[in-house]
Amino acid sequence: MFLRRILSGGGGLAALRSARAVKETTGIVGLDVVPEARNVLIGLYTRTLKEIEAVPKDEGYRKAVESFTRHRLQICQEEEDWKRIEDRLGCGQVEELIEEAEDELKLIGKMI
Repeated sequence: MFLRRILSGGGGLAALRSARAVKETTGIVGLDVVPEARNVLIGLYTRTLKEIEAVPKDEGYRKAVESFTRHRLQICQEEEDWKRIEDRLGCGQVEELIEEAEDELKLIGKMI
């Protein structure tokens, strides 16, 4: 009934998308929900790929970081819903992924 009301209210699919699930809590003490986590991740992964270019191409660290970062970025670009991103990556919550990406950027700074 709720879905029928949304779709018949003139908003159609756009209204349905805006009604998608909103995360209320991470369930992890001290880790707040990031409302625009997908956009934050896309920005962090893009920055990571740019900064890792300073590490020599033949370094195993660079190859590993580029590989998993490209994979994660691709999924974030393909999926708009935080839950789908979490499910497809299988590496924790988007908020945890944000912390990991921030830590990776700090580590890259130490590696160069």
